[in-house]
Amino acid sequence: MILQKTIEDLIKKHSDLEKDLSSVDIDKKQFAEKSKEYSHLSEIIEDAKKYISFNSNKTELEKIINEKSSDEELQKMAETELSDLKAQYQKIEKKLKLFLLPKDEADKKNAIIEIRAGTGGLEASLFASDLFKMYEKVSNKKKWSLELISISRSEAGGLKEVIASIKGINIYSTLKYESGVHRVQRVPDTETQGRVHTSAATVAVLPEVEEVDLKINDSDLRIDVFRAGGPGGQSVNTTDSAVRITHLPSGLSVSQQDEKSQHKNKAKGMKILRARLYELERSRIDQERSKDRKSKIGTGDRSERIRTYNFPQGRVTDHRINLTLHKLEEFLEGEVFDEMIESLTLKAQEESLGNL
Repeated sequence: MILQKTIEDLIKKHSDLEKDLSSVDIDKKQFAEKSKEYSHLSEIIEDAKKYISFNSNKTELEKIINEKSSDEELQKMAETELSDLKAQYQKIEKKLKLFLLPKDEADKKNAIIEIRAGTGGLEASLFASDLFKMYEKVSNKKKWSLELISISRSEAGGLKEVIASIKGINIYSTLKYESGVHRVQRVPDTETQGRVHTSAATVAVLPEVEEVDLKINDSDLRIDVFRAGGPGGQSVNTTDSAVRITHLPSGLSVSQQDEKSQHKNKAKGMKILRARLYELERSRIDQERSKDRKSKIGTGDRSERIRTYNFPQGRVTDHRINLTLHKLEEFLEGEVFDEMIESLTLKAQEESLGNL
């Protein structure tokens, strides 16, 4: 009954907005805001009306079915129609519940992705490089824009760490379930005995935050400058171009030295810092909201092993939803990436519906 009342309120709201938008007294700001809300409700309004009319239609059909004087063929038609109506009702009910789920305001944001080599030495850095290439290929296929923020290479040609910004449509909602520990099982090139080694890399996906989304006081920051060094720093180590930004209240610190300009390094560092602070606050709020339950599909626990890439068996397994795809090479090429993401999203929605 709660859902019924909520749906009735949605239909009334849609009707009221329609009247408001046709009024000559509405100003430009109100028109823009109400048009957006009206458009949003219009996506679901036909299903909402069908949902409300279900009981009356069901009663009419049951009346025909149970009426002794009814024509036998008419009764059979009514039985078929009632069966179809019930199936449609269940689909519409689920669709409406999904529509009513609280929206994650970060879903439409761009994302910052951070990949770091974990346990496994040089092999872990090679795997981190493989993961980064996979996200590059996914970005190319989806026509997203990927921009490197910082990169640190290993001796073997792998990556110790890479941070990149990805821009496009609904980036964070697509990539947010990638956060966690990714494990690889394969025979390294240096292995002479043919033994399978296990290595790992961590992935963190953060919503990219603009200054208007998160206000950081200058008094809360300590900015240190120093000479860049190491791989990528040789050409800039004659000046103090590298920047370390520390957010004093949280203790979070970001270093940036990839650019020759101190100003550009500071801008990139602030971009990463804003994203991390924003995610820190989101995690705190989420923990408070879900003290009594823990979702099986997390998006913030970077210590959680989420996926295994097994090369000898040619499979990739996501442990949160027990989904195994025997298409490892295609997955790393970004070919079947959407299949995994859609399954994760569906499972997360089902969990949310169960808690609604």
